[in-house]
Amino acid sequence: MRAYLSLGSNVGDRRAHLAGALATLAAGEPLRVSSVYVTEPVGGVAQDDFWNLVVELETSASPHELLARAQRAEADAGRTREVRWGPRTLDVDVLLVGDQVVDDEELTVPHPRLAERAFVLVPLAELAPELVADGQLAAAVGRVERLGTLEELR
Repeated sequence: MRAYLSLGSNVGDRRAHLAGALATLAAGEPLRVSSVYVTEPVGGVAQDDFWNLVVELETSASPHELLARAQRAEADAGRTREVRWGPRTLDVDVLLVGDQVVDDEELTVPHPRLAERAFVLVPLAELAPELVADGQLAAAVGRVERLGTLEELR
């Protein structure tokens, strides 16, 4: 099944954090990666802009297995959780996993704020425009500017 995860970084070597996370998340499974977008932080404290992208996996992993990979990638990037919606080396969110629905203490899929955030919708629409409804992008919050592909940003 297809799964979509959102990645963001606004501390340290953003490119290296995103690239390292892709290797952890792929786990040998085929993937496609959106362009990288520079985005303004939404909510939380004053902080630097993020680099964001969305990755598409063809996977047999469960939503909770994908969450475990996401948390491993964040830990590998040295992520700390001191301030809610604060600066971070890496943030990985599980957006969609096929047509599965999860709502428990650890995970909600589809991601509950997916439709509100331009930094997620723009790269998601690049990979899977059929998943972004008409009008969602116009209603989403946040400035989003394309930087290029991860390879172009070396």
